[in-house]
Amino acid sequence: MSQTLPDIDALRAELTDQAPQTIIKRALELFDDQLWLSFSGAEDVVLLDMAWKINPKVKVFTLDTGRLHPETYQFLEKVREHYQIELEVLYPEAAAVEALVKQKGLFSFYKDGHQECCGVRKIAPLKRKLSSVSAWATGQRKDQSPGTRSQVAVVELDGSFGSAERPLYKFNPLANMSSEEVWGYIRMLELPYNSLHERGFISIGCEPCTRAVLPNQHEREGRWWWEEATHKECGLHAGNIISKA
Repeated sequence: MSQTLPDIDALRAELTDQAPQTIIKRALELFDDQLWLSFSGAEDVVLLDMAWKINPKVKVFTLDTGRLHPETYQFLEKVREHYQIELEVLYPEAAAVEALVKQKGLFSFYKDGHQECCGVRKIAPLKRKLSSVSAWATGQRKDQSPGTRSQVAVVELDGSFGSAERPLYKFNPLANMSSEEVWGYIRMLELPYNSLHERGFISIGCEPCTRAVLPNQHEREGRWWWEEATHKECGLHAGNIISKA
């Protein structure tokens, strides 16, 4: 990894209009094994495939909230075997989950919003992971959520999990790709994908908070459908909401 951290404005100017593979290659050049790919178990297989072809030893992690669909667990194993990679699985703290369930039960998010549950099951383990790295890459795209992701940059400083004292670089190489382009890539290369996609699921998260969408519904309408659309982020990408405030 370079001793001198890159200037974010210069890096953004360099990469904004570049192809996803170019962005990933540059990220790996700059950060090497300090760059980790976040694999959510949905369409991030495109990001993984591009990165793996550049560096087969690319580092990858995923979050297991304990509430995922069986199909998602099966998909994670398919990906592990397909790429022959070590997939680091992050889990929430058992004591924190037990305390939440004891106090509020298993489905409190239907009444008081998903943020508390996501905070325990997703944000806390992610924060632990990101505290030890210099950069991470996600499969975020602008077209995934008009309310929160339309301004996603291909590279940014992560203000949610990093700080001025410890800058954390966040790459979103697929930001400018459309859903159609992503699925064209998956089909063309016959990549593994979550079988839930065949049943109308587009944006896939935890089982209680995810449902299939109807024709012409936007994909994010299948997530946290009981909540207002502009709040449909679990906190992994909280900066998207902050930047629009």
